[in-house]
Amino acid sequence: MAPIMAMAAGATAQTNLTSSLYGLIALVIFVLAYSLVISEEYLHLRKSKPVIVAAGIIWVLVALAYNNSGDSVTANILLKHNIEEFAELMLFLLAAMTYINTMEERNVFAALRSWLITHGFSYNGVYWATGVLAFFMSPIADNLTTALIMSAVVIAVSAGNRQFIVVGLINIVVAANAGGAFSPFGDITTLMVWQKGIVQFTEFFALFIPSVVNWLVPALFMVRAVPNTYPPTVHDSTSIKPGGLIAVGLFIVTICLAVSFHSYLHLPPMLGMMTGLGFLKILGYYIRRKEKAEIAFTEESDLPLSIEKPFDIFHQLQRAEWDTLFFFYGVVLCVGGLGAIGYLSFVSETMYTPEFGITNANILVGIISAIVDNIPVMFAVLTMQPDMSHGQWLLVTLTAGVGGSLLSIGSAAGVALMGQARGIYTFFAHLKWTWAIALGYAASIWVHMLLNPDFA
Repeated sequence: MAPIMAMAAGATAQTNLTSSLYGLIALVIFVLAYSLVISEEYLHLRKSKPVIVAAGIIWVLVALAYNNSGDSVTANILLKHNIEEFAELMLFLLAAMTYINTMEERNVFAALRSWLITHGFSYNGVYWATGVLAFFMSPIADNLTTALIMSAVVIAVSAGNRQFIVVGLINIVVAANAGGAFSPFGDITTLMVWQKGIVQFTEFFALFIPSVVNWLVPALFMVRAVPNTYPPTVHDSTSIKPGGLIAVGLFIVTICLAVSFHSYLHLPPMLGMMTGLGFLKILGYYIRRKEKAEIAFTEESDLPLSIEKPFDIFHQLQRAEWDTLFFFYGVVLCVGGLGAIGYLSFVSETMYTPEFGITNANILVGIISAIVDNIPVMFAVLTMQPDMSHGQWLLVTLTAGVGGSLLSIGSAAGVALMGQARGIYTFFAHLKWTWAIALGYAASIWVHMLLNPDFA
């Protein structure tokens, strides 16, 4: 298989179909599809739909272009390579999402939210508490899930205070994106870099202080807009369901398995995650049996039911973010198709040049990710494989992870919270603080270059 892949890689490097009719049509298809993705908030068309269609059309065009040049083998090999990359990431994410959904169903996150709401924090205290928790939760629970949990706290205690909701949610978006940048589990982009073997698990921690700076700089500016009062008292009592803490423990074990499989056995991290998913399914079996017995007992005793339905692990699998997973499929195949045509080589030769500078190119990647989702941007960089130092790979991991905070549409966390606080947290409400977020973006890059001279 390795010689075949090497042959395919060589064919791709030598084949430039960007000026062909097939190549131009493929580029137009991708631009149109991604325009629909960016307009998701207004069209209410799920982002996975246009990119899945575009992926199919682009690869038909790739096959036609290669066949037209007398090569009927390479397109098939390259497509299978892209599908293999997607399959590893999809299975990894599916296991992680099922764990998160299970912990949510077991009220792990609701209990945390309840504790925050009922402990009498001032607006200032809620602002810093949700920011700190978002920063430290996102490396494990991913930035989207973290942002949704913490935003529920801000909205619950705000009592309709629009000023606090806006700065509170922006603070959460920035903190969640920054926290996700120093962990392979915090964002899909960091996961891709780790699975590719470019940066090892512990090496991501070199980005911890730059990530803190990225969040803390804008947070210190925005805190001035937080009301210096206390919100109305809210009574909320939620406890963790049986098995919830065990699920948390199993998730930690699963993460350790994924890291160990990758670092010591040189196996895909996906295998560790799927093994851990098997443990979770066994736990789900015992929870379900216990709850079915409890339901049967209460029905026989004519007591009020405390559980409507017994736990079902397959329901948690069903609740995975399938739109995100299929969007990722479309992105991988679209970008891979454009790479097969030769567009990524062209972009690499344009951006990653001595004249422009690798550092400038990696900073630009972060800015682009604020406009275009960071998943295709990072996948394109990984596919281009520009010749750069380890520190520059860490830099582009940082910028792609935190650059999306510059605009509300630049990250999944921002887009989700615009839906959570519709009409309050908007694109333009976020834009008013973009200058402070940009200062944090610049400061984090400077700190990375300062603290990690061996990497730069």
